Amino acid sequence: MVDAERVSKAFQTASQDLLDQRHAQGHWIGELSSSALSTATAISAISVAKPEQVRTLLPNADQSPEDLVTAGIAWLAAHQNRDGGWGDTDQSFSNIATTMLVVAAFRLAGAAANHAAILDRAESYIRGQGGIAGLKRRYGRDKTFAVPILMNCALAGMVPWSDVAPLPFELACFPQSWFRLLRLPVVSYAIPALVAVGQARYFHLPPRNPFARRLRAMAVEGSRRLLERMQPASGGFLEATPLTSFVVMGLAGIGQAAHPVTKLGLEFLVRSVRPDGSWPIDTNLATWLTTLSLRALVAGGRWTYDSRLVEWVLACQHLEKHPFTAAEPGGWGWSDLSGAVPDADDTAGALLALSHVVADAPPDEARRIRQAAVAGLGWLVRLQNGDGGWPTFCRGWGKLPFDRSGTDLTAHALRAMAAWLKIFQQPATGRGSSAASDDAADWLPQRPAVDRAIQRGLAYLQRTQAADGSWAPLWFGNQFDPREENPVYGTSRVLAAFCDLGLAGSRCALRAAAWLVARQNPDGGWGGHRPQFTPQGEHLAGSSVEETALALDALLTAEPAEVLKVPIDKALSWLCTRVEQGRHHECSPIGFYFAKLWYYEKLYPLIFTVAALGRAAGQSGPGSGHQGASALGTLEHHEPTHTT
Repeated sequence: MVDAERVSKAFQTASQDLLDQRHAQGHWIGELSSSALSTATAISAISVAKPEQVRTLLPNADQSPEDLVTAGIAWLAAHQNRDGGWGDTDQSFSNIATTMLVVAAFRLAGAAANHAAILDRAESYIRGQGGIAGLKRRYGRDKTFAVPILMNCALAGMVPWSDVAPLPFELACFPQSWFRLLRLPVVSYAIPALVAVGQARYFHLPPRNPFARRLRAMAVEGSRRLLERMQPASGGFLEATPLTSFVVMGLAGIGQAAHPVTKLGLEFLVRSVRPDGSWPIDTNLATWLTTLSLRALVAGGRWTYDSRLVEWVLACQHLEKHPFTAAEPGGWGWSDLSGAVPDADDTAGALLALSHVVADAPPDEARRIRQAAVAGLGWLVRLQNGDGGWPTFCRGWGKLPFDRSGTDLTAHALRAMAAWLKIFQQPATGRGSSAASDDAADWLPQRPAVDRAIQRGLAYLQRTQAADGSWAPLWFGNQFDPREENPVYGTSRVLAAFCDLGLAGSRCALRAAAWLVARQNPDGGWGGHRPQFTPQGEHLAGSSVEETALALDALLTAEPAEVLKVPIDKALSWLCTRVEQGRHHECSPIGFYFAKLWYYEKLYPLIFTVAALGRAAGQSGPGSGHQGASALGTLEHHEPTHTT
């Protein structure tokens, strides 16, 4: 049995570490892992645009384009894996996509001759993975990433342009509201790549059909105007280096290096490079990390009300129709930067964070929080897919993997709705009670829609529970898993949603808790199935801080308490030991970015540790965390009637 004082001490240590990571402005920014894939695409983009021309476009850049390319090539050369390939992070196993992009970068940068041995090993790895056929197997029918990669390789002379599938960039001239009906071969967030890569393929290898040539020629300028409308002030599409790089090299490769979209994209790439010569996959996840941190600290009693931080979260809410996805106002994106786009996960995260602090807010600020919540809940309700689940960005696309409904997104949305449902049902008393009553009145028309959304969401989660009791998430993975899925993350997040809704004793929740217990490693943690070795040959323990903390946090609210006591104590001991050893900062590549790009974030292990230990420190024992089920009114008896 883990001593309560030990848990409290470990929580105090971890929470202080998290507080120390706050930015000077009061929020959290974090640090995403450097990415070989991002570094390679950025080098290729600068090289295709020609460094001497980039210098004229960016006369005030701190570093010359040649210096950026040289430093990036050196970083890539130092991070090749033993098998000759490259992974997305320095902890990732090699994959064919990243390796092909790195080889293309060496060639476009004119560095192939000086690194012949490195490229020989890389090309041997690519052949062993099946070459172009292997790349296409990795992505299946989703052309979001396979076609841009092959365009990059064609620009480098590695493959003929006939191997690059044509993309229908002319469809970008239709109204954005039509996109989900056009069955595009790319996901919703990849329209900029559809345009730039599609045009590159068109100009390098025009279609033989004269009608098709004429049709596409007529769509060139119109689709470029869409690119200009979608490009944020920062220049980075979605703040993402790979997507921005593909757009830049696609346009620069057809003589459009001086185009406003290309120039602004190059400015973004130059600003995004790190001192060691590498690029991350995205600028930052500041909003996501801040709302997760806030919730973790509040749960453990380590947060006092901070108007500056609350104002920052409120300011991140999008109040106008978004030019990238045409999303209506009311949602939150992953960052406060201009390239972020409102999405289901970050909106749910912000709503949950605000639900934790509204009771302590001054009257005027509390009213602003409640009004933001009403808008955010309405935004989530309208985003829900026909199958009852929630997608990331756009309702109704669903054709390709990263546009479908996700169990992790759905669980997060349900938790946000449950939290605010409880708040608006409480009688308004004390300071600002009149304003609270007014806000509750604004909420009442939405109540039936939210109730229906919750029931449909629960039914979706029940239908998608695997036969073994687990759920696989959309945006997180485990590189040791044969399918690169992370059911520990997915199951933990969905179990937490059931508990928040007063359904900890439901069949779905009991099966999920049993699955987590069965998947606990002998050392008490959760993570890889067995001890492994990193690509560099270092020993890597099976359990990870992130997955252990997530599973522990979920089990602390689950049932039955008497059965969960032993696995919870084992997990608490494992996590406390990590804190005592100063190893609770150790990251694992569990994050998926667009199109299965792996990443890790330095604050994930810290945030998840604080959340789990804070919950444990605040409970008298296992199973006592799901309080107030009756506050959900009729929902406490509304377990979905579908069978698995």
